[in-house]
Amino acid sequence: MHAPAPVRPRTLFLDTHDVARLIGVLGLPACLRGLAGTLRADYLRWPEFDKEARIAAYSEQGTIELMPITDGTHYSFKCVNGHPGNGRHGLPTVMAMGALLDCDTGMIRLLSELTLTTALRTAAMSALAAQVLARRDSHSMALIGNGAQSDFQALAFATLLGVRELRLHDLDRRASERLARNLAAAELPGRPLSVRLCDSVAEAVRGADIVTTVTAFQGRAQVLDDALIEPGMHLNAVGGDCPGKTELDPAILRRAEVFVEFPPQTRKEGEIQQMPADFPVTELWRVLAGDAPGRTRADQVTLFDSVGFALEDYSALRFLQAQAEAHQVGTWVEVTPGQADPRDLYGWLQGELRGEQRGEQRGEPQSRPALVS
Repeated sequence: MHAPAPVRPRTLFLDTHDVARLIGVLGLPACLRGLAGTLRADYLRWPEFDKEARIAAYSEQGTIELMPITDGTHYSFKCVNGHPGNGRHGLPTVMAMGALLDCDTGMIRLLSELTLTTALRTAAMSALAAQVLARRDSHSMALIGNGAQSDFQALAFATLLGVRELRLHDLDRRASERLARNLAAAELPGRPLSVRLCDSVAEAVRGADIVTTVTAFQGRAQVLDDALIEPGMHLNAVGGDCPGKTELDPAILRRAEVFVEFPPQTRKEGEIQQMPADFPVTELWRVLAGDAPGRTRADQVTLFDSVGFALEDYSALRFLQAQAEAHQVGTWVEVTPGQADPRDLYGWLQGELRGEQRGEQRGEPQSRPALVS
């Protein structure tokens, strides 16, 4: 009787080039719509997930965080950093990677970059929240902080809410100029975006329907003052995402209806860390499910206190896996040894070493296939 052939458990690997190619195949608007749809579908399954706040390691230079979640069938995690001084080293401020695993076997089905993907899913999540919290006639947005995330926020709101007027402000005017150039070159459905560079936060915010803050300020900054907030505005606070880092005047929180992703995490990291432990908030999943009201009046001020939650990365990984397999993007790699006897890892290693000594190849890695248009 012949011994069974060794199993070769394979993992789909996506690097930044793969994800960029997927976006090229699908188009950025379709990616944002697809991500928003996947996010909505998973948030509607909120009670099915085993949830916890992310686990963080802090240093003087920045933060590294682990974000796990499972629905009992699949398990995902993201490892992400935030190091504001990384520009000095030629590195991005935020870098991330993640994985999607089967709960039944522990098999790693997908390994992926999540730096580019996090920018996409954060923007898609902001727009998804605004769809149920902003006024339906919203067409203008102030974008305060014009760094790497700002392009995606602008394009998500243009794609998913029909925002066509953008007011940009950053302490570094060159950042706003860069963003304006990128937006001018972006291909979006509908009429072109109207983009205005503003010399102050007040100039950008005055008369805007939506205000998005996505700054890199450290400490308890007050990027937005309560005196600037007008009735009917929807606020999308993205920049505050760790203990001790905030963007909003606490008076804004007291006058707004505040919506959050996962309260145990947001109370530590979001804008509401400035408020008492019993400060009232509404979980966004309940609004999406129709269990709680979102905006109830045209003159109401609503606030999405966004810090990013593991469910969103789970959704992003699911979306990537489905699209990569459909369009044959990525590389199949062997992260897990495939020995004939699962108990004989050492024997598998010896076989690999003998093969290396004989100059044998371990099996051709799958080349990156041509894209399907």
